[in-house]
Amino acid sequence: MKTEIVFEDKDILVIRKPAGLATQTSRVGQADVVSELKNYLAKQSPQKGQPYLGVIHRLDQPVEGLLVFAKNKSAAAALTKQLTDGGENALNKQYLAVLCGKPGQDQDELVDHLVKKEMVAEVVDPETEDARKAVLSYKIIGEDPEKNISLAEITIQTGRFHQIRVQMSHAGYPLLGDSKYPSEESKLKSMELMVRNVALCANRLQLKHPTTGKDMTFTCEPEGKVFKRFEV
Repeated sequence: MKTEIVFEDKDILVIRKPAGLATQTSRVGQADVVSELKNYLAKQSPQKGQPYLGVIHRLDQPVEGLLVFAKNKSAAAALTKQLTDGGENALNKQYLAVLCGKPGQDQDELVDHLVKKEMVAEVVDPETEDARKAVLSYKIIGEDPEKNISLAEITIQTGRFHQIRVQMSHAGYPLLGDSKYPSEESKLKSMELMVRNVALCANRLQLKHPTTGKDMTFTCEPEGKVFKRFEV
């Protein structure tokens, strides 16, 4: 199993998804996290039938990092509420991203409006039909001036399709390894540094346990080699 289980109890599964593995796919014969976890749970339980697995949130296929799944419907409802309600009881996700270039401000908030068109997202005018507001905050925590790349810590206030990737690219700082939202410089830099997957890792996950209410925090280190260029 490519999926790594970080934590498990009777209500939730916290896992680490490697880059390149889909969270969930309808493609026949293609591996994904959901299929792996359902097979794993089926082997653990003597009960017949497909085990329950609630998908709370997802990561793009080329992105690595932490995800939480529910093992029953009540846990799924509680976690989904945390994800959608926000506030002090929110399910919080933090990311690390390697950017091509370095923003002029070391810390900032980006507010855009996005429209999903087939398999990409576009930044559009707020009045555009179906436009949805996208908000993220970033903080630069590392820099490699020789290669003109930087390491950003990113949090999102909204969960939009490809949000981090498209917003950072629109701001002029595309993620290394991203073939959907690149600049000419980022494409060349990605080839030079041999970055084959999007340099984005969901490295921190905070939630309240859906049954006990206990605050839980999980962290992981990015596996992508380009992240190793920074000391943080």
